[in-house]
Amino acid sequence: MDLHRTTLLNQMDYNRDSKDEKAAQSTEERLDSGLDSLKEEEYQAVADEIRQLHLSLEPPNHQHPPAAVEEQPEWKTQTTEDGDTLLHLAVIHEAKDYIRSMVDVSRNTDFLDRQNDLRQTALHLAVITNQADVCQHLLASGCDPTMVDNRGDTPLHIACRHGNLLCFSVLTQYSRTQHLHTAMAAYNYDGQNCLHLASVHGFLSLVENMVELGADINSKEQHNGRSALHLAVDQQNLSLVQLLLKKGADANLLTSGGHSPYHLTYGYSSFDIRQELYSRTNPALRDLPDSESDDSEEEEDDKSDEEVGYDDIHWNGH
Repeated sequence: MDLHRTTLLNQMDYNRDSKDEKAAQSTEERLDSGLDSLKEEEYQAVADEIRQLHLSLEPPNHQHPPAAVEEQPEWKTQTTEDGDTLLHLAVIHEAKDYIRSMVDVSRNTDFLDRQNDLRQTALHLAVITNQADVCQHLLASGCDPTMVDNRGDTPLHIACRHGNLLCFSVLTQYSRTQHLHTAMAAYNYDGQNCLHLASVHGFLSLVENMVELGADINSKEQHNGRSALHLAVDQQNLSLVQLLLKKGADANLLTSGGHSPYHLTYGYSSFDIRQELYSRTNPALRDLPDSESDDSEEEEDDKSDEEVGYDDIHWNGH
C-alpha cells in the first residue's frame, strides 16, 4: 500500500528526495489528510480521480516536458503553388478512390477544412465540380459547410449561383441545422445571401426550398437594400414574383433608395407583374417619388435610369 501511495505522490510532483523542508512538510500534511484510513480500493479510486484532475488542470508553475505531438503524414502537409492539398487535387480531378481514402482517415479533423489560396475548401470544389456524392461524404465526415472563399461564398452560395440542385439538396439535407441556417443567412462580399443569388438567376425550386427551410424571404441585399421580390421584378420573372408573393414576400419593402417592388415595374412592359403587385402595394408606394414634380422630360429620363434601371450596378462581378 505504501508503495502505491509513493508512486502516486511522485506522479503528482511531490519529490521524495527534495531537501526543501516546506515541500516535505507539504507531503506529510497530504499523507495525514485521511488517506491512510481508506481501504485500498477506495484509495485507488481517489488516486485515479486526483490523477485525472492533475493531468487536465496542469498548474502553470509546474514544469513538465511537452507532450509528444503526433506528426501528420507527409501527404497531409504537401501543397501546390496554389495552396491546393492532395485532397483538393483529388476533388478537382474527380479521383473518387483517393478522395474516399483521404476523407476516411481524416474524419472530424481540420484537414477537411484546409483552404487553398482562393480560400476554397474541398467542399467548395466538390460543389463547383458538381460531385454531390463527394459533398455527402465530406459532410458526413465532419467538414464545416460555413467556411467562405475569397468572394465570401459558402458552398451553398455556389450551389445557388449555379442552380446546382443535386449539391444544394445534399448540402441542405446533410448539414447540421445550425450550419444550414448560418450558411443561408450569410452575406457574401457582394452583399448577397443564398436567396438573393437564386432569385437573381431565376432558380425557382431553390428559392422555394430555402424559404421552406427557414430562409428570410424579406432579407435585403446589403449594398442597396433590394429584397428577392425586387430582384424578381428587375429580372422581369413573373413566375418568381408569383412564387415569392405566395410564400409571403412583403410587397411594401423599400430599397435603400426608397423604391418598392412596384416602382421597379416602371419602364418595363410586363403588365402581368404590375397587376400582381398593384393590389398588394400600399397606394402611397405606387407612384415614383417626386414623379409629378418633374417638369423636364430629360430630368425624368435621368431619374428613371438612376432609380429604376440600376445600369451602374454589377452583380457578382458581371
